[in-house]
Formats: sequence, C-alpha cells, structure tokens
Amino acid sequence: MALIPDPRGLADRVREEIERNALRARNGIKMAVGASAPPTGVTPRDQVWGDGRARLFRYRNDDVRYRPPLLIVFSIVSRAYILDLSPGNSFIEKLLGAGFDVYLLDWGEPDERDARNRFEYYADAAIPAAVRAVRASSGSDEVNLLGYCFGGVLTLLYSAHHPESPIRSHTVVACPVDFEHLPMRDFFGGPDTDVEEMLGDDGNIPPGVVFSAFKNLRPTANVTGYVDLLDRLWNDDYVAAYQAMNGWASDHVPLPGAVAVQMRDLLFQNSLVEGSMVLGGDRISLADVTEPFLAVLGAKDHIVPPEAARPVLDLVGSAEKTELCLPGGHIGLVVGRSAAKNTIPPIIEFLRNTSEAME
Repeated sequence: MALIPDPRGLADRVREEIERNALRARNGIKMAVGASAPPTGVTPRDQVWGDGRARLFRYRNDDVRYRPPLLIVFSIVSRAYILDLSPGNSFIEKLLGAGFDVYLLDWGEPDERDARNRFEYYADAAIPAAVRAVRASSGSDEVNLLGYCFGGVLTLLYSAHHPESPIRSHTVVACPVDFEHLPMRDFFGGPDTDVEEMLGDDGNIPPGVVFSAFKNLRPTANVTGYVDLLDRLWNDDYVAAYQAMNGWASDHVPLPGAVAVQMRDLLFQNSLVEGSMVLGGDRISLADVTEPFLAVLGAKDHIVPPEAARPVLDLVGSAEKTELCLPGGHIGLVVGRSAAKNTIPPIIEFLRNTSEAME
C-alpha cells in the first residue's frame, strides 16, 4: 500500500528551507562587508606588569575560592585571545567561574625590538618577572603554572632552569617536546636551513609566513570549512563562532628571528628529548621539573600530535604526574563544546586538587 505524503509536513519543510535561504543570504552579505564580526577577548582584565610587547593581565573575579593564583603562559606564534574567544566559549571564563584567580602572560606582537629575543629572554627573564608580579599583586607565595602550545615549552624551560621557583603545580596543554614528530619541522626544511633568508625587514619571520606554515599542515581545511559554513550559514550562532575561530586562525604574529634560529636547532637536534638543550650557558634537563604535573594532549591534534607531546611524562622528574589524552584537535582542547565537556573539567579538577580552598 502506497504511503500518502503529508502535505503539511512537506509545506513546513519547504517553508523552513525558504527561511534558511533568506538567513543565508543575510548572513552572507554581512560577512562579505565585514559587518558581523563578533567581539573577542572581552572578559574584563587589568594589566599588572609589562616589558616591551609582553604584558601580564589579571582577570577580574569577585569570587576567588582557591589559592594560589593561576598564571597562563601563551604561545609565541599566535594571539592569546583564543583562550577568551567569546562569551560562553572562553577557557578563561570557565576558569574564573571555577573560582580561580587567573593571570595571562601575553607576548603581544613582536617588532624589530624583539628580533634578538632568545629563549633566555622568555624563560630566564620575562616569566620569572611575571611570576614575581603575580605573587606581588595576589599576595600569594606560589603560583599554579599553565603553558599552552609553545608556551608550554617556555614554562618547561623556566621550571627546569629555575627548580627553586615557587610553582605549586604545572600544566601543559598541546605542548611539543619530541620535535622529531612535529609536522612543523618541515617548515624549516632541514638543519642547515639559512633562517636569515626567511626573515623580514624587521629581523623576524613575518606573520604571513607563519600562517602559511600552519595552513600547509591541513591544506584542505579551508575547503571543508567553507562547505560546512555554507550549509549552516543560516545559523547566527554558528556563523559567529566560525568568524571568531577563522579570524583567530589567520591572525598570526611575527616570530622573533633569534628564537627561530633556536627553534631550528630544537627541531633537528631534538634537544629536549636528548637532554642537550642549553639555556644561558647551562645544560637543561626536564628531570629538574619536579612539581605536580599534568600534560593534556589531543588525540586528533595535527599541529602537536600525541607522539610529539606524550614523551614529556617520561622526561619530567615530578613524582606526581598525569597524562590526559582527550578527544579533539589542537584548538579543540581549549575552545568549543569538546573543550567544555572533555578538557576543561579535568584541568579544573587538577588545579583544585593542587590548590587550597579559601575560607
């Protein structure tokens, strides 16, 4: 027996598709003229320290329930607002809501004055100064430390070179240590690559070059992203999230030239794994990192794959150390539904367990 189509159901579907097409046209025009770009990085904060382009921010929180404060050290190859992308989709916002006193060390946008910055500037000067500023403004003797992406490499170098530092706990998220497994390795060509040829007039690797290096890791990502966008262009929330993410992904900063030279050596000598890393004339061993330690890595991370991040647990000397290999990619560890469900809660739990509840 043939089924008789439901004319009312068909009419509803047609009406819905007509409405969505109208919304697609509206949102497409708004995106084309740049009229609908959502605000990013809007959580209230105050600068408490600065050095050159580096700035330390303290996020306002009237409901701090745990001590010591948390200092987040961001990467040096992209912009930090990914951690505070938009209201409701913000790693920072969730940490504040969990009762933490949150600070962020943002390296800003390097210029010609930063071309000579080496790892020593970040690990031996800027991070120690930021830690002192956090302690002074918070009144705490210690800090919880969290490094994201290459910011994690910097916090590891800082902790290893300064084992007496007042670190209560140490978390790294999507942090590379075994550079033989880092896809970005191809960006530098080989150990004999002349980095000088890659530098711009300011002595740094231009942001466009950095962007191209990341884009080449997933050359078809833009195509699939556009297909998804076209299908969901009617959805205002999806469009806003797409614009915020896509805007950040293409908004890179210059890489200081001196750091680029050191990164080439790090990539092709694999000095963190081999124990041959030298900082300020001293050989660095991650075995000198001894505070309670958490390593968070993404099972689908195409920038820092698990093979590049996982060895950190074998290298650090912490008696208490935990690995969390979670669903999602490099950015999905800190942004989006997967981060809210899978990544952020265990980070918060680790921080609570290594902190003190305030009365």
